[in-house]
Amino acid sequence: MIDCFAFGNARASVHRRRQRMVAAGVTWICIAVLHFAAQRSVAAESQQRPNILLIYADDQSYKTISCYQSNPPWVQTPNIDALARRGVRFHRAYLGAWCMPSRASMLTGRLQHAVPTMRMEGTYPASTYDPERCRFVAEEFRRQGYHTAQIGKWHTGTDTGYPRAWDYQIVWNRPGHPENAGNYYYDQILTFNGQDRLTPGYSTDNYTQWAVEYLEGQHRDSDKPWFLWVCYGAIHGPTTPAERHRGSLAGKQPPIPADIFGPWPDKPAYLERTAAWIPGPDGHPALRRKNVPRSNFNVNDAGKRYDDWIQQVNECNMALDEGVGQLIETLRRTGQLDNTLIIYTADQGYGLGEHGFNQKVAPYDATVASPLIISQPTRLPSGKVCRHAVNAPDLVDFICRWAGVEIPWKMDGRDIRPLVQSPETAQWNLPMLMTHTARSYGEDTAQVPQDDRLTIVGNVPWYALLRSGQYKYIRNLVPGEVEELYDLDSDPEELRNLALEAEYKSLLAQLRDQAIAELRRTDAGFVDNLPPARTE
Repeated sequence: MIDCFAFGNARASVHRRRQRMVAAGVTWICIAVLHFAAQRSVAAESQQRPNILLIYADDQSYKTISCYQSNPPWVQTPNIDALARRGVRFHRAYLGAWCMPSRASMLTGRLQHAVPTMRMEGTYPASTYDPERCRFVAEEFRRQGYHTAQIGKWHTGTDTGYPRAWDYQIVWNRPGHPENAGNYYYDQILTFNGQDRLTPGYSTDNYTQWAVEYLEGQHRDSDKPWFLWVCYGAIHGPTTPAERHRGSLAGKQPPIPADIFGPWPDKPAYLERTAAWIPGPDGHPALRRKNVPRSNFNVNDAGKRYDDWIQQVNECNMALDEGVGQLIETLRRTGQLDNTLIIYTADQGYGLGEHGFNQKVAPYDATVASPLIISQPTRLPSGKVCRHAVNAPDLVDFICRWAGVEIPWKMDGRDIRPLVQSPETAQWNLPMLMTHTARSYGEDTAQVPQDDRLTIVGNVPWYALLRSGQYKYIRNLVPGEVEELYDLDSDPEELRNLALEAEYKSLLAQLRDQAIAELRRTDAGFVDNLPPARTE
């Protein structure tokens, strides 16, 4: 006889097992669904958070880029121009006075006088910093979900930040190898993720190739948004075109700047020391002989004709423009273009004869103003020009806000999203500051030193530069030196110093006060002991 109770228990036990199996199945299904959803969430987040491509040229005047319309018609940069048509071109940007402080500001979001612990020590360009106190923005991008990479020139401390700030890095570490620091174009000692290697090939093309590989997905996590900083060495001296471009502009005639020979009676006295051009045998400008030893840092040789020099600069620029085209085409080919914020700029400008210059550093647009183009057509306007000036901390602040990356230390930038999103707006009254404190940074700028060896780079002393609307104000930090004021709408070449004209005294005082206020806001220790300016 069958035990009905046992049979009932057996059936109940089977039912319970089935329930547990169903429950387990449901659990595994739920886990699978949640896992799938999480994967989709990560993928969606990587799509929503933009990739960042920051392209950085070296010593590039905006007059070498054809969309800036400040150059002869035979200067053509079709790929950079195409980027400008797809984005916002800033009329002027001021990222730094020379290579190292510009990069220090881009790495930290602070102006040169506020970058902590950065120092130049040892054989030039050797430098150092405390990574605990001088933190890089890329560290926060990496910590907050981005894959970070840097390719090209490194000029800010022997410690390149790998792997603290960069997941992937191929850099020419100039501070780490001073003996190789002049090899801008060939035979560079490159550091591949911490390992040094002597590398043949033309540097501009090398950097482009490695950047293309990275954009294609090599050397990175495909589930993460990425931030890539490509630092070209072109067109820094010894300005060397690629072999395929040598002589392609021979015979082209550029216009000669109005004040290439001077005199400069309403400008600071140091212009007499920086004058680089003299009339050649036929009256055409030629480089004068300088009282400095020749080295591979020299841009060119004494006696070089002005037209030959301008041709050489623009021939060197051709490989750079080609590189930009290859990077953008790679983004298009790999389906990443719409979700990538592309920024094209340079560390600073470079004087091409204006005010007698053949160098950077001085506070004139020709010598320090950088080109700047920002593009992401799916989210930003196309083919627009912004007349308002920005600096390096402004640009860093914008990149961080656009990527949703929060920086836990004080930065000096203004929120320029209104300018990027509505570039033609006239409703903007925030002044912009840039400072030049030679080879000193942070705490070392608390006092303006009296020793010329500390106060000058390229024979240019410390200064503060302020842009407010159409006006530029310059405070040269030399006792008894003239202040400078230019109306860049009516005088874009800065030939007339309005600071010496009585009718502009009120405006001069207003801009002087704005500059002091910005120095205070950005923690300039020297603000309370500015050397007195010349009053007449």
